[in-house]
Amino acid sequence: MGNRNRDSIQSSERHYERACRYISPATVSRRQFLFQALAGAAGIRAVALADDKPTAPGLPRDGFLPDELRAMQATAAAFMKKHQVPGLSVAIARKGRLVYAEGYGLADKDRDEKVTPNHLFRIASVTKPITSVTLFSLIEAGKLRLFDKVFGPGAVLGTAYGEPPYQPHIEELTIEHLLTHTAGGWQNDGSDPMFSHPRMDHRQLITWTIAHQPLMHPPGQNYAYSNFGYCVLGRVIEKLTARTYAEAVQERILSPCGISRMRIGGNTLAERAEREVIYYDQDGEDPYGMNVRRMDSHGGWLATPTDLVRFLVRVDGFPTKPDILKPDTLRTMTTASAASPGYAKGWCVNKYHNWWHMGSLPGTITVMVRTSGQFCWAALTNTRSRDTKSPIGADLDVLVWDMVGKITRWPGRDLF
Repeated sequence: MGNRNRDSIQSSERHYERACRYISPATVSRRQFLFQALAGAAGIRAVALADDKPTAPGLPRDGFLPDELRAMQATAAAFMKKHQVPGLSVAIARKGRLVYAEGYGLADKDRDEKVTPNHLFRIASVTKPITSVTLFSLIEAGKLRLFDKVFGPGAVLGTAYGEPPYQPHIEELTIEHLLTHTAGGWQNDGSDPMFSHPRMDHRQLITWTIAHQPLMHPPGQNYAYSNFGYCVLGRVIEKLTARTYAEAVQERILSPCGISRMRIGGNTLAERAEREVIYYDQDGEDPYGMNVRRMDSHGGWLATPTDLVRFLVRVDGFPTKPDILKPDTLRTMTTASAASPGYAKGWCVNKYHNWWHMGSLPGTITVMVRTSGQFCWAALTNTRSRDTKSPIGADLDVLVWDMVGKITRWPGRDLF
């Protein structure tokens, strides 16, 4: 992988951190404005955004009001035009029911292939909540504890990745440190191990990193977003399940949620999956110059927005669909660390009890959101703009809030 492409990958995942900073406090105030505007003088109403009053006579009972649907479509079109997005896909669930799933634009410009709700997209770091839920399922099964050590004699991975003596603090690392990005190093910056040594497999890369790339701080003290930490967590899942990471996630998480189409993405255009979109570069980025397979547990999944919403409604803590994790587990998973009030264990969180994650790689920007008002949604694109004055990630996050804000009457249907 050339230096330019490696730099673009590192820059892409650093965008995630900018997105989280955007959400706190900038997007919080934006969302608060939307909540107040839609909830009226009574103030924020848990992001209900629309009530359940019976539809007036003569208005559609099972569909959207035409003007409101057009307003949603116009909002999506404006976002795509602003950021030169070829293809966009959005799915929205309300109170456990899939009420909206729509594709916009083109999956393949050369063939004039339109995006449908069934097209697969790379989801990038939206992978991390999926990895987190898998680990918490293992915790519930008694196979793992948050305070379990990761490396060294008696640890989960033992000495499978190099032998003692390790670099300082390596043997102090716990599962919780990796989940919360508080390992003390391996930050997603110019030295991110995940974007070096592209020919190494997982074992080789982890062994090399813990031997040659020391931690900068004692674990637990500093937040530093780390793709490498989630790569290690993928190997923990493999060790405890005796399955590949993808097999374990499918068996423990995706199948119980009714999801069968998700898979780990390929690296090249020739390895494009059936019904997968084509990714388009901006500013010279190469969407097909990455080792996506090696990103499996931190950024490697392909999915449709509907797949992601199926996942969300089974971990949202609401009574509408049975959750695959216990309430106490969900609370632990979405409780922020002392080092970062905006990040829990695989999820961004805020004081309004919203959970979400964003993803960014050359050729794609993604977002997945669970709101406290019982909305769950996902939006995926097949390009990425690098306009720093108006970041596409921040606009994609706001996009679906704005689309939802157009609706005063929600359909009674369930598209699941």
